[in-house]
Amino acid sequence: MSSRDHIYRLIAQGEHQELDFKYEMNDSRKIARSLVAFANTDGGRLLVGVKDNGKVVGVNSEEEMYMVEAAAQVFSTPEVKITGKLHEVEGKDVLEILVDKSEQKHFVKEEDGRQLAYIRKDDMNLKASPVLLRIWSLASEKDGKRFTYGANEEKLFSFLRENDSISFKKYCRLTRQHYKRATDTLARLVKWGVLDMIIDERSVRYVSTPDNQEKLEKLELLDRKPEST
Repeated sequence: MSSRDHIYRLIAQGEHQELDFKYEMNDSRKIARSLVAFANTDGGRLLVGVKDNGKVVGVNSEEEMYMVEAAAQVFSTPEVKITGKLHEVEGKDVLEILVDKSEQKHFVKEEDGRQLAYIRKDDMNLKASPVLLRIWSLASEKDGKRFTYGANEEKLFSFLRENDSISFKKYCRLTRQHYKRATDTLARLVKWGVLDMIIDERSVRYVSTPDNQEKLEKLELLDRKPEST
C-alpha cells in the first residue's frame, strides 16, 4: 500500500481512541499529553499535518519531529517510546507517530511543576482521576487481601441498588469518609471487579457489576463488621 493510500485510509476512520490528528505542533507539552494518553491506554498514533476535518496540510518534518521528541523525552516521565514515519501525500509531508501501549504509567510535567497522568477516551485526552491512579498503584498487590464489609460499604451498595451510578463526591458525602480512604475503597472495589468505573469528558462514575455479590463473597469481603461513621 502506498503512503498516500495508507494515510487516506487512516483519515477516513476519523479521530478515535487510537488515532489523533494534529494540524501543527507548537507546544511540546500539549503533544506530551497525547503521547502519554496513548501509552497509558491502548496505544495509538498521531498524524501530524492533518486538520481535525481530515484535510492534509503538510508539515515541516524536521521541525515537527524535534517537537515530538521533546514531548516524549523532556515533558513525559518516564520517557514515552515513539516511532516516527514520514509519508508524502499530494506533495505534502505527513508525519505519523506510533505509540505502543506501555507496561509503565506515564505522566506529563506540567508548567506548575505537577506531574499529571492522562488516558485516552474516544477522541479525547482526559486526566486520570485519583481513583484510577490508586488502581494503578495497586496493580502489584496480590488479590485476596481482606476487606471489611462495614456500614460504609452497605451504604454504597444500598445506594447503587436504587440508583444507576454514584460519583466520588456523592460517595464521600454519603459515607462521610476522608477522600483518601474513599479513594482507596473505590479503587479496590474496581480492581476486584465489584464496581465498574465509567469515564467520560464530564465525569467519572461508579456502577455495580452484574456479579458483584458473587465477587464480594469470593474475595471474603462479607465480614460485616459495622464501622462507626
